[in-house]
Amino acid sequence: MEVERSKLLVEPVRDVEIDPDKPLASLIDVLDDIHGFMAGHVVRAVRLLSRCLQKSDLRVVSFTANLVATGLRGVFAQLIREGLFNLVVTTCGTIDHDIARGSGGVYYKGFFETDDRMLHDLEVHRLGNIFIPMEDYGPRVERTVYSVLDRLDRSREWAVYEILWEIGKELRSDKGSILAAAAETRTPIIVPGFLDGAFGTALFTYLQTHRDLRVNAFRDEEVMSNKFFTAKHATALIIGGGISKHHTIWWAQFREGFDCAVYVTTAVEYDGSLSGAHPREAITWNKLRPEGESVVVYGDATVVLPIIVASVLAEYRKRNDKDKK
Repeated sequence: MEVERSKLLVEPVRDVEIDPDKPLASLIDVLDDIHGFMAGHVVRAVRLLSRCLQKSDLRVVSFTANLVATGLRGVFAQLIREGLFNLVVTTCGTIDHDIARGSGGVYYKGFFETDDRMLHDLEVHRLGNIFIPMEDYGPRVERTVYSVLDRLDRSREWAVYEILWEIGKELRSDKGSILAAAAETRTPIIVPGFLDGAFGTALFTYLQTHRDLRVNAFRDEEVMSNKFFTAKHATALIIGGGISKHHTIWWAQFREGFDCAVYVTTAVEYDGSLSGAHPREAITWNKLRPEGESVVVYGDATVVLPIIVASVLAEYRKRNDKDKK
């Protein structure tokens, strides 16, 4: 018993003081000392991603669209532009918010407890504590999508991710645009539920009067198939749940699972939901390899993700600088 106990009681918890002059990336050292409770999980997530992204030829980031209505939009664009991830899986709202904001729409800081009837009368959408003027959402998405579709070559068929690259070219002046970053780096953005939003509706209505435009969503699945079947080592950062999470781990099963996976979520597993399911459950579906490494971080992504990204990006840049030398 003493031997087992000594193996468990190795590193003491340390009291910390916050130095406001230190960079954000150094906060991971503070969290490492704090350790309990999610602090330790954040540290494990950073270390796992830093190590696994370095050796993975398939690096997937999956996230839900609500985060793109926040300032995290720029963080996702940065992750793509700097090459940390080479495949994105997300939901239709990501396209909507990215187009709306990238085409000049402005989202505003608001409040959860605002009178929603009043907002309705003022023609303002509310997404949590984000206020979105109605004219800066749907109309902007439709105009931009129609404009891009008008100039597409009709002699060939288009995958959805290719259409998104074309839209990204229209938004290239916006450094915070996810679609622009994807177009710039030729990173596929796969949206399995692309019909579930303003982009999908605009695509549908356009096709009613332009039957010569051919869109083949199965070509997006070919991208997933090719990348997962040929990957030698695969890592995923999965933020949130729903269809984007499921589509990501669904394709992983065809290569017997991810080698490394980090989940950031607020969903719980007791109700059997996919959104709350842990990586250990994914092992039973061949979505994470039995010997694979994983960690679940419970927390609001708008708070947790900047800390994780700052630390992972610092390590990533440091290694790249060494390789150049």
